[in-house]
Amino acid sequence: MSEQNNLSAIEKIKMKSDGLRGTIAESLQDELTGAIREDDQALLKFHGMYQQDDRDLRESRAESKLDRLYSFMIRLRLPGGFLNPDQWIAVHNVAGENTTGVIKITTRQTIQLHGLLKANIKPTIQAFNKVKLDSIATCGDINRNVLCSSHPKQSPIHAEIFAYADEISSLLMPKTKAYYEIWLDEEKIVDKKDEEDPLYQDRYLPRKFKIGIVIPPNNDIDVFANDLGLIAIIENNKLLGFNVAVGGGLSTTHGNPQTYARLATVLGFVSTEESKEKLFKTIYEIATIQRDYGNRSDRKLARIKYTIDRVGVEWFKEEIARRTGFALEPARSYSFTERTDYFGWQQNNEGLWYYTVFSENGRVLDDENAATKTALLEIAKTGKANFRFTCNQNVIVSDVKEEDKATVHQILQEFNVIQFTEKSSLIRKNSMACVALPTCPLAFAEAQRYLPTLISRIEPLLEKHKLTEEEIIIRMTGCPNGCGRSHVSEIGFVGTSLGRYNLHLGGDHCGERLNTIYKENLDENGILLELDQLFGNFVKDRNKGESIGDYAVRKKLV
Repeated sequence: MSEQNNLSAIEKIKMKSDGLRGTIAESLQDELTGAIREDDQALLKFHGMYQQDDRDLRESRAESKLDRLYSFMIRLRLPGGFLNPDQWIAVHNVAGENTTGVIKITTRQTIQLHGLLKANIKPTIQAFNKVKLDSIATCGDINRNVLCSSHPKQSPIHAEIFAYADEISSLLMPKTKAYYEIWLDEEKIVDKKDEEDPLYQDRYLPRKFKIGIVIPPNNDIDVFANDLGLIAIIENNKLLGFNVAVGGGLSTTHGNPQTYARLATVLGFVSTEESKEKLFKTIYEIATIQRDYGNRSDRKLARIKYTIDRVGVEWFKEEIARRTGFALEPARSYSFTERTDYFGWQQNNEGLWYYTVFSENGRVLDDENAATKTALLEIAKTGKANFRFTCNQNVIVSDVKEEDKATVHQILQEFNVIQFTEKSSLIRKNSMACVALPTCPLAFAEAQRYLPTLISRIEPLLEKHKLTEEEIIIRMTGCPNGCGRSHVSEIGFVGTSLGRYNLHLGGDHCGERLNTIYKENLDENGILLELDQLFGNFVKDRNKGESIGDYAVRKKLV
């Protein structure tokens, strides 16, 4: 079991929190500051929010002897990343009234809103509740938003597989009613037995826990980057079950060799042909193993990747069997051939249409490129489409009937959405960045604000070397915590300080191999010089059909 005599400070806060209540209600009443109490900041994450401040303004406010400009980020729980029209309208309105106005699509297939002031948290959550949306368990040491391959084109049984995301999310929901009491004014629980939680107990998990479901051959969700990955095994359009992979996680710490990125290990197969119960039991017990054996002393070593490496893969498989009462079957064969979003209009087997909108770094707004935010609102008002989010931060205008396609197309065209999606380069559409500055307290460098500029400077290099049609996956994070999944890209940038990044190479095109540091602490000029040389050598020395990641490994660049 994990060490109990040397618990981290967060562990102690959780255990004395009274079911994640803490003193959040009292913190909200304090009008002297825009912040909440320190212990409550840790608990608020379980309710789907992070306290942040505008780091661009820290120095000037300090000089004026002002408190930091505190606000909150709120993240919705959207298993599989789905919104109906009414829900999209609600999100649009909340974003405009209570936050910065930008709807941010995350790398975990949901949305988050930034700039939420303390006084507006409760009205915001109540507005979401009216359209059956919540932010429960989207942050904190708990199961996070469950991912699923986003595009119905991927399989005739996409809907069947997609439903698992919501079921798994419900399975691993915390039992505490704190969220409903604090934010929705429901009556307080009198008998604490009514919220006893056999899964999370009073300590929850040692660290965040992420689950993703993927439909081969498109690894669009980066399934191996998850703590628990489920790979759908399909034969003749029938779901047989899932391969179960455990131990993925990309976060590291600069200068700490004990921390590392890791891809999940496939442990075996669980059939769902007769019943879903074996799969749900397996998922549940994997979470209990992490609960009982995860590191509760050092949060940097608390993810399940470290647990499985410490106890060993074979022990972990045996413990699953001991807790579930059955052994995993040998893994079934599968193959990934791509890792992409399907941009533009696509049709599924039922004849419904889907338009994948390019949303650069997940920022849905109206700018000089396109009035995307307005366009999506106008589509939602028609009631003729739903909305799906991808793990690459794009939005799919979905489930459009044949007779409604022209109407939706006209709106997308009117607001320049189609034009921007079609004219954007492959490298730009295959790029992704985390939020980073100015709101993320962990960021060392820019990411989403800077990557578009860097892409504009990389594009001429690709033209120079005749590589504009090459599907290169490029990602940037402002720190090594991995939110933008830079460690599993073909070309990755990891922030080290303002304006400087480690350059990573060698990830494969389908997300089954991590990249490695190639050059450290480069500024923009250094990055462009290295990429210019890399692209030139790649064109000259590549094998037929070879990706740039495979080339970097073959040539021992990393």
